[in-house]
Amino acid sequence: MTNINRIRLTWISFFSYALTGALVIVTGMVMGNIAAYFNLPVSSMSNTFTFLNTGILVSIFLNAWLMEIIPLKRQLIFGFVLMVLALAGLMLSRSLALFSLCMFVLGVVSGITMSIGTFLITHLYHGRQRGSRLLFTDSFFSMAGMVFPVVAGILLARSIAWYWVYVCIGALYLAIFVLTLMSEFPLLGKKAVAAGGDAPVKEKWGIGVLFLSVAALCYILGQLGFIQWVPEYAGKRFGMNIEQAGTLVSNFWTAYMIGMWVFSVVLRFFDLQRIVTVLAALSALMMYLFVNTDNAAHLSYCILALGFVSSAIYTTLITLGSLQTRVSSPKLVNFILTCGTVGTMLTFVVTGPIVAKSGAHAALMTANGLYGVVFLMCFLLGFVTRHRRHHGGKGEG
Repeated sequence: MTNINRIRLTWISFFSYALTGALVIVTGMVMGNIAAYFNLPVSSMSNTFTFLNTGILVSIFLNAWLMEIIPLKRQLIFGFVLMVLALAGLMLSRSLALFSLCMFVLGVVSGITMSIGTFLITHLYHGRQRGSRLLFTDSFFSMAGMVFPVVAGILLARSIAWYWVYVCIGALYLAIFVLTLMSEFPLLGKKAVAAGGDAPVKEKWGIGVLFLSVAALCYILGQLGFIQWVPEYAGKRFGMNIEQAGTLVSNFWTAYMIGMWVFSVVLRFFDLQRIVTVLAALSALMMYLFVNTDNAAHLSYCILALGFVSSAIYTTLITLGSLQTRVSSPKLVNFILTCGTVGTMLTFVVTGPIVAKSGAHAALMTANGLYGVVFLMCFLLGFVTRHRRHHGGKGEG
């Protein structure tokens, strides 16, 4: 593989995470406007976005097998067609059923690209590079979280229709589409063996993968359950307007992105299981301080600290998963990614009824409890993890 082709595939991975981040994170910003558009209460509208999260889950789960059947390039080209059709449906229809279908399609497209992006990084990079590259790739998720809430706030504050936010997000897939047409992709499964590659090695995953999977699910559910209801919470409790709330969300993802860049270097010098346990504990503490402060001025400090210390958790969980076997398995990595995506799908299933019954503050408290579970799973992992036996314990992969 040529170096320029490797770079193109790496940028496809970067944009795939940015696409998923943008689609998931702007939900809290546009939900109120979309609810008004369809004349529904916000709590009911939140359930509709479960179609987006379900689409992500279904496509990531199935793509663990489909990647060996349908060429990666063909999948990404087909995804571009689906993206265009979904955006057209959002812009041209006032049907709630069609809106839900379009959200599902956007989720499918996002899940396909994210699973391919994750595989490409674990396939292209080895040793110490893999963990740091995964962290840097995941930073594009938070970079989208930094940029698109601000974009959404600007558009909505100027009374521009909410669906233009999704058109702006669609520009990310346009970049993926252009890079896809220019790139050559690795072969998988039987096609790889037929081309002279090695047959895949099967290893038992171990109970550590279970702890990592539960941690991934609770982390994503806790993170999104928190960040999606921050605008509602800040507006109701502290009287913030949509732009101020959007800035608060943007601050979280800015600190998250910076934290990823910092930890992509720092993690190389520490045992991954120990440091992720410390980061999970600090994250639970920072979220507790955010949820329980009565001073609006403290919100920015708490959410900045939370974004920074929690930034490396999810990617470190995926990296630790890839280290539980001697040879990294795409199915193992995809399994942990799928569990995290289950957390995405459950975001509004879990938090919607809580908000409807007890308000946004209760949803944030639930998210805080989930972060406590992440800490517990990371702590228990220390007794069963195989990463030290297979790879020496540090940021190797």
